[in-house]
Amino acid sequence: MSLKEELAEYSRKVYERGFVAATDGNLSVRNPEGGIFITPSGVSKGKVTAGDILLVDYEGNKLEGSGKVSTEVKIHLLVYKHRKEVNAVIHTHPIYATAFASTGKGFTKPVFPEVALTLGKIPLCDFAVPSTEEVPNSMLPYVDYVWALLLANHGAVTFGKNLEDAFLKTEKLEHTAQILWVAESLGGAKSIPQEKLKKIYDISEKVYGIKVDKRNRMDGEEKK
Repeated sequence: MSLKEELAEYSRKVYERGFVAATDGNLSVRNPEGGIFITPSGVSKGKVTAGDILLVDYEGNKLEGSGKVSTEVKIHLLVYKHRKEVNAVIHTHPIYATAFASTGKGFTKPVFPEVALTLGKIPLCDFAVPSTEEVPNSMLPYVDYVWALLLANHGAVTFGKNLEDAFLKTEKLEHTAQILWVAESLGGAKSIPQEKLKKIYDISEKVYGIKVDKRNRMDGEEKK
């Protein structure tokens, strides 16, 4: 499967999972031969085909394709320029995660071990006017080390080593938001205690070789 075909496939997946509606959202993947492949503006992600995919350079100029480049290409370019290990970026509007983003809440409290290890902190970026430089600028404080971000009153962005990785991070983010939403109705989720969280990080690194960037490590509750 070509990268264009894979990008179209994951575009349809995010639509089928309800992570976007109408023509919302955009997905991209780094092209090993130069530039990035990205979904076009104004096309439902549920209908994107390989023939719709655009190739743009790292300044956002269209190199291939007949569609219109999304103004949100700025989000993708910022990530690729700052993170050489990132090869895919997915921007969506998942219902529960976006609901939290619209209420001014990020996910920086450690509630689930697997989230602490695979996503780490999920900060909330300051509100930025869509389609402007304000959006990538709002991501700048976090882009060097996070794997997922919430955009205030807007949606979510996940980074991945490949498209599957970025998609699974979006899926994990939304699943986490759903659980936390339910937990709120039961009085709120409790944090993992600090000393237990440290053990989780230590075991993960020693046994599984998963090392979480210290800047992206969540802080647990203070020991009482």
